[in-house]
Amino acid sequence: MSQIELKSLRKVFGQNIEAVKNLDLVIQEGEFIVLVGPSGCGKTTTLRMIAGFEEPTAGEVIIDDVIVNDLDPKDRNLGMVFQSHALFPHKTVFENIEFGPRMKKMPLDKRKKRVEEVAEMVHITPLLNKLPSQCSGGEAQRVALARTLITEPGSFLLDEPLSSLDAKLRREMRAEIDRLHQELKKTFVYVTHDQEEAMTLADRIVVMRAGEIEQQGTPMEIYGDPSSYFVADFFGSPSMNLIDGQIRRNSSQESFVFEGCGLSLDLPQLEGLREGSHCIGVRPESIKVSDSDSDIKLSVTLVEPMGKDTLLYFAHDSDRHLIAVVEGSTEIQSGDLVAVQFPKDRLYVFDSDGARVR
Repeated sequence: MSQIELKSLRKVFGQNIEAVKNLDLVIQEGEFIVLVGPSGCGKTTTLRMIAGFEEPTAGEVIIDDVIVNDLDPKDRNLGMVFQSHALFPHKTVFENIEFGPRMKKMPLDKRKKRVEEVAEMVHITPLLNKLPSQCSGGEAQRVALARTLITEPGSFLLDEPLSSLDAKLRREMRAEIDRLHQELKKTFVYVTHDQEEAMTLADRIVVMRAGEIEQQGTPMEIYGDPSSYFVADFFGSPSMNLIDGQIRRNSSQESFVFEGCGLSLDLPQLEGLREGSHCIGVRPESIKVSDSDSDIKLSVTLVEPMGKDTLLYFAHDSDRHLIAVVEGSTEIQSGDLVAVQFPKDRLYVFDSDGARVR
């Protein structure tokens, strides 16, 4: 296992393209950490600097208390799994997996034993005599994992390894990677733009935005306690409803007004906040649909059955819809006017700059 520490890490491309900005991060031994964020946020560049494929403009990469900035990738004791499988097309699966040990002059009998061990570990023993072109996408990704496993690295770096797979294969491979982490008990650093992968795999999620860490924490901390509008919007499927409006105050109550509706909020929740533009957030599963005359009435514009649940879309403004999750057996149809309740203990409040204030 390895501990990886990044100190004031910075990467600038060309004259002024700052991909990573003074990033500080400690990845503990045996931790499964996921770097997640939209394209261009700096997550892959960070991973490549850890691996040694990119040279930092400034800052340090430290592995097990040793600064490795000047070490070649092969000398960092790291195993890399790429987005593309990068298998040798003319070599069999066996030959692909044994390539690293063969380059290190490992004896044939020992190589054969190690290939068989890692092939069994990732369930590809029947594929050893096949060519990569005869393997499915999921099988090829398992081969790529096996090729990395056989080198016995101190840590594993995975750069969007599942992005080319279909949804079913992604779920299967996520479970496989999670199993390997628990079995090997080594450090995993995983890069993805898929928040579902981040939620299901990570011990700790690092959310990146524009080259900086926006928030880090356990999956449930990120989901349940987002620090900003950006994180709230990024996590969740469907994502959090984010409603722009105005906080208005009078002598008896505080209210959040949007689209002509006054939503009364408890005074303690807004105490000390200035009047004016704010945004409230509410998870789709927290919105209650009822038949009460006292609730806000909204028109259903789309009904999307998902099996166990159904998504209801409501007209909100020209740019966004309001979404609620209800039972899959609902009889609500598009065009119906229904009442919605916003549970006051599950509302998030953001200021006009996107910072979480409640």
